[in-house]
Parts: sequence; structure tokens; C-alpha cells
Amino acid sequence: MILFVVCVCALFLTIGYHTYGKFLAQKVFDLNDDNPIPSEEMNDGVDYVPAKKNMLMGQQFSAIAAAGPVNGPILAAVMFGWVPALIWIILGSIFIGGVHDMGSLIASVRHKAKSISEVVREHVSSRAWVLFMLFIWITLVYVIVAFTDTTASSFVGTVTLENGDKVAGAAIASSSLMYLILPIIMGLLLKFTKLKEGVAVALFLPLVGVAIWAGKYLPISLPIADLVLERKVWGVLILVYCLIAAMTPVWLLLQPRGALGGYFLYVALVVAAIGVAFGGYEISYPAFMPIAADASLQSHTFPILFITIACGACSGFHALVCSGTTSKQLAKETDAKPVGYGAMLLEAMVAVISVVCVMILGQDSQMLAQSPNFIYASGIGSFMELIGIPAVFGVSFGLMAFTTFVYDTLDVCTRLGRYIIEELTGWKDKKGSIIGTALTAGVPLFFIFQTMTDADGNAVPAWKTFWNTFGASNQLLSALALIGISIWLYHTKKASKVYLVPLLPAVFMFVMSNWALLISIYEGWILKQGHPAIPVISLVLFILSVLVAVETISSVAKKKAA
Repeated sequence: MILFVVCVCALFLTIGYHTYGKFLAQKVFDLNDDNPIPSEEMNDGVDYVPAKKNMLMGQQFSAIAAAGPVNGPILAAVMFGWVPALIWIILGSIFIGGVHDMGSLIASVRHKAKSISEVVREHVSSRAWVLFMLFIWITLVYVIVAFTDTTASSFVGTVTLENGDKVAGAAIASSSLMYLILPIIMGLLLKFTKLKEGVAVALFLPLVGVAIWAGKYLPISLPIADLVLERKVWGVLILVYCLIAAMTPVWLLLQPRGALGGYFLYVALVVAAIGVAFGGYEISYPAFMPIAADASLQSHTFPILFITIACGACSGFHALVCSGTTSKQLAKETDAKPVGYGAMLLEAMVAVISVVCVMILGQDSQMLAQSPNFIYASGIGSFMELIGIPAVFGVSFGLMAFTTFVYDTLDVCTRLGRYIIEELTGWKDKKGSIIGTALTAGVPLFFIFQTMTDADGNAVPAWKTFWNTFGASNQLLSALALIGISIWLYHTKKASKVYLVPLLPAVFMFVMSNWALLISIYEGWILKQGHPAIPVISLVLFILSVLVAVETISSVAKKKAA
């Protein structure tokens, strides 16, 4: 039954790519390889560097995937059941997320690889641009907080598997460090030798497996007895990495790690496919989970499902990647279909596999009490056992796959935050680069060192505390990006109604996201639940989004009247 469900999901995604993706490429965005490309015209050897389609797609895939298509789908499947989660993943990725990603990418390319916010400034107003930039930067900080804390949690403590084997966080930390070193060596070889990309991937991809194996024998643990404090220190070290990586030339780290990480994640998908096809697993988890009469508003399917699952269905963060780094490396316009739309649908398959990791668990399974990244890793480990690989290695592989997602996202987020501060302040020299990066990586430190507790006073991870607010802000960002794409199409393709293709999804995401923010404000201030920062930031995001929408409507009305 699980095999049937996954095959149906894969079939829908494949059909979507070859039909709706083709419609978008030919009828909506008019992809044309004769158009000038910023990566060629503005090649500076640092940010603007043309990349081959496969390398760029791997980079895009690993950058947008992050923890989102693991955490979100697993949380949603546990809360609402696997059927609502899968329906939103499939329909959302084909008709909303794919439109959003491909539109953000090609809109940026047509505007000299400027960010999606610049598209808003040109086609709406400078005031809308400032509001949009502030909204984006706050969302980036949320992304960094959530994903830094999630990654740090993988590096501490020891988890005992159901068969008694143990997976140490110190081993995952060691493997992760080795993984970060490999693409730097690969980038240097690609830059200064005649080594081809395919040969480089063939040489270095097996070394990722070696890094996973070696982590057990070369563990890296901090000399801190308190696990909570150790986790916070790891968070600081990860942010220091972000600070350095965000100012590193893309050819040295971003491009080679994107290619290497992308292929590594393809391997994870193949492993999952083997498990689904030959594991003989039955569906144990309920298709739908009932909502208790006295349940919190955060437990209701509408709107919480649509902000819990962001990456995997639709994510505003993708617009920042597409228009921030990927558009500066696109070699030709027709690559936007596989890189933009195709990578989104691949991420949807990662989300499907994440849901499968819940489907094979019983409703009373103790595994459901674990964090989503471990549920995912445990599922991948179970699949790998089918081909004779020990569970410990399999779970480590799954955690490394998860960490691979996150590393790409973290330094891309920090790099994008630097771009935003540079554009808002005009500080585009070396000093501005350092200040912009330091601010973007530094502000999350405040939240990393906060002690989060639940209603009973028990300590909870920072990512869990902020996940719904992060999801709402992220989805609201996608709505604002879709609005920007719609206005651009409205102004450039007046003879047709193609602007409705992104506009209708924009309205849906705008309503769902602001609805969720209002719930956070109500529960934070009226019911006194959660961290006190949540309702404050939720209100700021709500006001910014409404002001952007009002400014957009006013601008269009004025231009139409003129």
C-alpha cells in the first residue's frame, strides 16, 4: 500500500513537470535562450558565475530543501494524518511552489539577477520595496534560528535505536565537519586543475560515505557536561561558520557543495525508493487525525497545515535563493525549468518520503516522541538495512542527509541577509559586506541563548517554539513574492491574463499565513501561551505584509488610472 501511495505521488509530480511546467515555461514566462544572461554579462568570479545545469540544480535542490521538507511534513503528518499532508505537498508544489520558484528565478534573471524585492521596487514602489526588504530580513533571521538549533540538536547526546545500537551526536558532528571540508577541496581542484565536474563528483561522493563511517571513530564532542549548554555552544559555532561561508566566493564552497550535496541527497531518495519498493512496510499511522473539542487553535487543519508544511509544498525562502544566488549562476533561460520548477518537485518527493517515515509507525510508537530529524533518519536507516547496511550507519546517513540540507540553507540565508543590508544601506564595499553578514548571523544569537519552556515549564528546543511563526512568515513571504511576480507579468504581458497564474496562489497563501499570525498573536497576548517574543514579531510581520499589499494595490490603481 505504501508503495502504491508513493508511486501515485511520484506520477503526479512527473506529470506536473511535463505539463504544467511546460505551460509555465512556454506560455507564462516565455523562456528564451537568446535573451542576455546576467551570469555571463556580469561575471565577477565571486557571485556572478555561470554554472552547468546539473551542478546548479544540485545546488538549488540542496539549498531550498533544508530541514523544511523533513520537519514540516513529519510534524503535519503526526498532527493531522498523512492524507492531508500528502494532498497539500502534491497540489502545493505543482500549482503554487513550482510557480513561485520558477517565477522568482526568471523574474530576477530578467532584472539583471536582482532580488525579488528589486522587482517589487521597479513594478510597485520604493516604499513597498523597503517594507518587503524588512520583512525578508526578519524571515531570514527566523530561518537561521530554526535551522541552526535543529542542526545543533543532532550534535549532542546519544540516541539509542530500537535494536539497542547507539548513535552519538559527536559522531554526526565529526562527519559534518569532514563533509564541509570535502567540497572546498573539490572547488579548488575544479578551479585550478582540468578536473571535470562529473569526475569530481564521482571521486568525492564516495568520500561523503567515508566521512559518515569515520565519524564514529573520530567523534568531536565539546567538553561541556550540560547538554542544553553544549547545544547552544554548537549553535554559536554553526553561526560562526555561516559568517565565514557567506563571504566565501561561490566557486570555492557554494557551487561544489551544491553539486556534491545534491547528488548525496539524490542517493538518499534512491535509498528511500528501495525501502518503499522492497521493505514490505504497511501503513500503520491514521490517514486522518481527529481534532479534540478543546484543542488549541494551533491544532486546526486550517490554516496550520499550510504553514507547518512550507518547504515541500511552497516556501517563500525559495524566492530568496532563486533571486539571490541561483539567478546569478543560471547559464541560459531554459535551465529555469529544471532548476526552478524541477528542484521544487524533487523537494516535494523528499517531503513525501518524510511523510512515509510517519506512515510506517504505529500511533503508539515511542519514536513519535523523538524530534522530526531523528524520525526521518530512523526511517532512512530502516530502508538501508534492506541492502545489508547496519542500522547505525543508516541512521547516521539519514542525519547527515538532513544536515546536508541545512548547511546549504544556513550560509545561503546569511549571504542573502548580507545582500539585503547592503542594498538597504548602500554599504556595498568590504566593510558593508562584513557588517551585513555579522548582523544577519549575529541577531540569531539572542534567540539561540533564550531558554524556551512549554506550558508546564519544561525546556523545549528553540526551533519547536518558533516553528509555526517561522512557517507563517515564510509562507507570507511566498505570497508577497507571488504578488511581485504577478505585478511584473501584469506590466509586461498586458495582452494576456497570465498574471492570474501566480496571483491566485498569492491570495491563498496571503490569507492562510496572516490567519496563522493572528492566531499566534491571540494565543500569545490573550491566552498567555508561548514565548513573549512570538506575538510581538507576529504583529510586526502582519503589519508589514498588509502595508505591502495596500501599497501594491494603490500603485496598480494609480498606474491604471494614469
